Amino acid sequence: MSYINCFIRGVPYSRNKSRGKIGAADEWSVQVREQTASLPRVKEACTLKVTFLLPPDKFPTDFPYGPDLDNLLKRFMDALNHTIFSDTHGGDSCVIMLTVMKTKVASSEDSGVHLEVLPVSVA
Repeated sequence: MSYINCFIRGVPYSRNKSRGKIGAADEWSVQVREQTASLPRVKEACTLKVTFLLPPDKFPTDFPYGPDLDNLLKRFMDALNHTIFSDTHGGDSCVIMLTVMKTKVASSEDSGVHLEVLPVSVA
């Protein structure tokens, strides 16, 4: 496996939504799968660095720190299990180290996820 460094465009979502843009979370999963479909498949232990770039509307005044990282990451990793982790026994359990952060960007057009995957030898 080689080093992966890519930007996935779109507005990141976590779990299913009960109000607002109801289908947006599922659409985000589709975007992740489509934009990572041609990336190399992970077949060994790896480290992951994930940076969520979130638009201002993800930081309302009553929720100033934005969505929970664990919920954003769950949907994102589930989508990656269909692409880069699809050939790995155990799927994303091959990730042995994970660095995750979120930051606010100026607009929805600037939003997405920066993903880095680095193979690691554990033998």
